[in-house]
Amino acid sequence: MKDETRAWIIFAQENLASARILYSSHLYNPCLQNIQQSVEKALKSIIIERSLRFSKTHNIIELKQVLSDANISIDLTDDECDFLDVIYLPSKYPLSGVLPDFNPNEEICLNGLKIAEKVIRLTGKIFNLID
Repeated sequence: MKDETRAWIIFAQENLASARILYSSHLYNPCLQNIQQSVEKALKSIIIERSLRFSKTHNIIELKQVLSDANISIDLTDDECDFLDVIYLPSKYPLSGVLPDFNPNEEICLNGLKIAEKVIRLTGKIFNLID
């Protein structure tokens, strides 16, 4: 495994660990931000390890497409990708008119955590880090 790949995986895992702590502290907005970042970094770790070309983006759908084009299947539905993409800017910046049609809450964060955990598990399997 490339050193750069390992760094991306570690950061993805740290974002997920941060999201769990934020969730348990009822800090839902930063929880969502860390969920999105965890998935983004996990997908980028695969892209980097496989030396695939991609543009600088935070868009989960675009990252999934790069992997799909390389015949790497990622168990993320379009709805899950849309969810992760829609929370990126609003969880980072207080932009009026950009906020999604929901306020971060326990249920939304729990759903996001499940998605991020699934992607981290899948990444671990791809790199033979877990069974």
